[in-house]
Amino acid sequence: MANRIDDLREPLKTARNWGSGRDGVHHFIWQRVTAILIGLCALWLLGIALTLRSASYEIIHGLVADPLNATVLILFLVSVFWHAKLGLQVVIEDYVHTPINGVVLHLLTILVCALAGIASVLAVLRIALGS
Repeated sequence: MANRIDDLREPLKTARNWGSGRDGVHHFIWQRVTAILIGLCALWLLGIALTLRSASYEIIHGLVADPLNATVLILFLVSVFWHAKLGLQVVIEDYVHTPINGVVLHLLTILVCALAGIASVLAVLRIALGS
């Protein structure tokens, strides 16, 4: 089996049909996108929180009910839980070496992040929609 000059894979990888999984860049990009979204939304929410340190419950409730602030808060929550899921996935893949434990932890991570994300988004929607 001769190596071509433009084929940079090792002969053993070629023999085993290993190569690029073509999935790492996608994961890497989404981690960075969610991190940027978290940072931008956190700055927005921090600015609001600092201006309302001594505000009453009704004022803060009305602020969360504002469509723009509710949208930013929902975007923040979705980004946080998605980013957490992506980060925990990398940790599990790097440090859990037993396949069954890896599968169980992946499913548990997805379940917890999805449930927490859905519950927090529903809480914001409940306030924003006035029910």
